[in-house]
Amino acid sequence: MKKLINSIKRAGTGALLCLIASIAFGQDKQDNVIDEVVWVVGDESILKSEVEEMRLDALYNGRKFDGDPYCVIPEELAVQKLFLHQAALDSIEVSENEVIQRVDYMMNYQINAIGSREKLEEYHNKTMSQLREMWRENAREGLRVQKMQQKLVGEVKVTPSEVRRYFSNLPADSIPYIPTQVEVQIITQQPKIPQAEIEAVKAQLREYTDRVNKGETSFSTLARLYSEDRQSAVQGGELRFMGRGELDPAFANVAFNLQDPNKISKIVESEYGYHIIQLMEKRGDRIKVRHILLKPHIPEESLMRANARLDSIADDIRNAKFSFEDAASVLSHDKDTRNNHGLLPNPNNNTSKFEMQQLPPEIAKVVDGMQVGEISKAFIMTPERTGKEECVIVKLKSRINGHKATIAEDYQRLKEIVMEKKQNEVLDKWIREKQKHTYVRINEKWRNCAFKYPGWVKE
Repeated sequence: MKKLINSIKRAGTGALLCLIASIAFGQDKQDNVIDEVVWVVGDESILKSEVEEMRLDALYNGRKFDGDPYCVIPEELAVQKLFLHQAALDSIEVSENEVIQRVDYMMNYQINAIGSREKLEEYHNKTMSQLREMWRENAREGLRVQKMQQKLVGEVKVTPSEVRRYFSNLPADSIPYIPTQVEVQIITQQPKIPQAEIEAVKAQLREYTDRVNKGETSFSTLARLYSEDRQSAVQGGELRFMGRGELDPAFANVAFNLQDPNKISKIVESEYGYHIIQLMEKRGDRIKVRHILLKPHIPEESLMRANARLDSIADDIRNAKFSFEDAASVLSHDKDTRNNHGLLPNPNNNTSKFEMQQLPPEIAKVVDGMQVGEISKAFIMTPERTGKEECVIVKLKSRINGHKATIAEDYQRLKEIVMEKKQNEVLDKWIREKQKHTYVRINEKWRNCAFKYPGWVKE
């Protein structure tokens, strides 16, 4: 039956495709239907199993549907197929690197939501490798849809007069609420690691190298067992194809100089810890490698000494011996903020303003009870990026309490709202027009819906 469906899809004829809308896989209109085609859009089909899988995933992730999910989900899939069809006509493609990055994002999001890799594998009854492969095509299609939408709304502009007009016409109870926003400055100190601990880590990595060179075991097996980069460890230490600029500079310098896949690199120190690297493949200015990461253990006394040093620095700032800004520029170990007077940047909006939930949890907890201008006591945090403990003091630079939006204070946010509204109007108009020229067939049992776009059902 799958061969029949594929042959019909290759024919690309809507009249033929509608024949399969009532055919079950392995059955023909029997009660024990395993799967069936419920929608046909152009020459693409939507299966009942696809809808059911999306419905179960949505329930697991806490999504609430505005209507019957058996109406909402297939319509969402149908809209996606309209964009994908246009993307094919416009020759819109995405790179393999973009796909890999999206799969990595999807994987990390689901791991964080479910609690661990093991739980994610158990839930899907698949290994991480199988999940990555399963998500690859979803990621590719999602990116093509996104690029197609960006092309359609690329010429949309918003003027200041449009923002003012939009705001002035809003009823009082519809004015957007802007959550509390803060600006935070930080100074960090990385605890001193005893040289004996560093040497122990290096000795362990040299042992791994010897075992691989002697043929006792493979690099990938050792990575799975011992690497402290758990995200790559489950893939045998394998990283995706990356450019030099995407890697830690010290790591990149060694990795890009590797020539022989059978040779293992010297030990490399990066901001994450200590590595050994094995070349897998080079493609132009991109490289794919395996690595094993080990992080030296930070003794409790080193953490306490670093905390005490920061508390002393904070006291000196409070006593006006020097400013927080000067201390951050000279004393902080945080490379991303020390050249900006310690001001923490928000990568989500390219500003220094954070809503509380956007801050690292350890910082948000401390800042929540602080007054503007106040400097915290030293505390320990583990940045998600490096996974290495460090000691921190923070200063609350500014706080804008939650409030109803105003043109004077929140013009940029209101501009974004108007821009999104105009873009949605363009996409909405495009979808309705595209419907008119696209063959659509909906199974009789799936037609009784209050669709967002009524044009699906053609009488």
